[in-house]
Amino acid sequence: MKIQAPVAKNETYTGTVMDLTYEGNGVVKIDNYSLFIANALPGEEIKFVVTKVGKSFGFGRVLEHLTTSPDRAEIDVKDRKLAQAGIAPLQHMKYPAQLRFKQHQIQSLLAKNKLDLSVSDTIGMETPYHYRNKAQIPVRMVKGQLETGFYRQHSHDLVPLTDFYIQDPRIDKAIVIVRDILRAEGIPAYDERTHKGIIRNVMVRQSYYEKEMMIGLITNSHTLPRSKEIVAQISEELPEVTSIIQNVNNRPTNVIMGPITNVLYGEPVIHDSLLSNRFEISARSFYQVNPVQTEKLYQLAIDRAGLTGNETVIDAYCGIGTISLAMARHAKEVYGVEVISTAVEDAKKNAKLNGLTNLHFETNKAEYQMAEWQKQGLKPDVIVVDPPRKGLDETLIESAAAMQPKKIVYVSCNPSTLIRDIQRFGDEGYHVTEPIQPVDQFPQTPHIESVTLLEKD
Repeated sequence: MKIQAPVAKNETYTGTVMDLTYEGNGVVKIDNYSLFIANALPGEEIKFVVTKVGKSFGFGRVLEHLTTSPDRAEIDVKDRKLAQAGIAPLQHMKYPAQLRFKQHQIQSLLAKNKLDLSVSDTIGMETPYHYRNKAQIPVRMVKGQLETGFYRQHSHDLVPLTDFYIQDPRIDKAIVIVRDILRAEGIPAYDERTHKGIIRNVMVRQSYYEKEMMIGLITNSHTLPRSKEIVAQISEELPEVTSIIQNVNNRPTNVIMGPITNVLYGEPVIHDSLLSNRFEISARSFYQVNPVQTEKLYQLAIDRAGLTGNETVIDAYCGIGTISLAMARHAKEVYGVEVISTAVEDAKKNAKLNGLTNLHFETNKAEYQMAEWQKQGLKPDVIVVDPPRKGLDETLIESAAAMQPKKIVYVSCNPSTLIRDIQRFGDEGYHVTEPIQPVDQFPQTPHIESVTLLEKD
């Protein structure tokens, strides 16, 4: 039997916002039918138009705020472009409210799963914008002119932008300079419909402490016309640039970077520091984008681990070694494992760069390597996990528990999979012993990082 929704597409309604979704959209209900609406805060009465009707929920767009929440932040014309591109989806919410929202998301998921656990106040930033140290900006032709910007939400229409709000202002400045140089040199932007043109994306990485900058030109072609002239102008106008690379991606794909990287100027890496360790960062390295909050996040993980200098630690998703090296200064031995071989090579280089000899890195799936280490008689006191959004594989949880560490420190970027994995660890005899600590790694967005300590019963 077909269920008839109580609303119709393109019709206008009024309603009161009851809650926020995990994406930060307002929730309005009409006859128990939920509508999700951006730029709407709890308590606000709004007039809205329905843009999509589904079986059990729909979407709408605000036409008018009949009342406004005290948590609402003013948005100017420039910021409306950011809203179109979805770069800062929580920009209409005052920052203290954003921090409460992130804490509430974890609390709600715990309650839904009947877990009686505490969640601390979210650790925020003093300046919750201009924090990103990396940008990968699409380049397209708009009205016959090469433009840089961001895609309009749910489309591939480019919104030209020069101020991205959440990026380091030096990155915004560099993108405009590179854009103007490419325009002046007559380099055509990539057209994804015809698969023609040259420049697909401009990537910029900026080191926070060492003030080095990398410019990456992602091209559809193996050659970059007038590359010498382009490099000379970039290095003259941006003296902080220590690396210019060309990455070749000639596949019809949404993946940004391709398999071939050529150094056009300077070094293949830039350097930055994190908790007293120096790192080499290549164009493809995973390196946290918010250096100020990353130091708080990793220090929190060290504190939760309770390291005294006598412990053996396993870092189960070590990447280029950022957490491993931080832990190594407080532990006896640290063992890192990562499935990406180039990241492991970078981790080894970074350990050597910092003169640390108590680090051991392996390329493998974490669950397989931990089983191997267990056969070798390795007995970790602490296992640190910092998985991607999909969380932990069940076999990894089993492998970790089989090694019988006293503590598991879980650094999470997705509350939903964190809660699932907490329950799985509970089946293995590990339980949360301190309040979950959210850290706002991505202000103005709904993303939530947190640190959780689990200990053996």
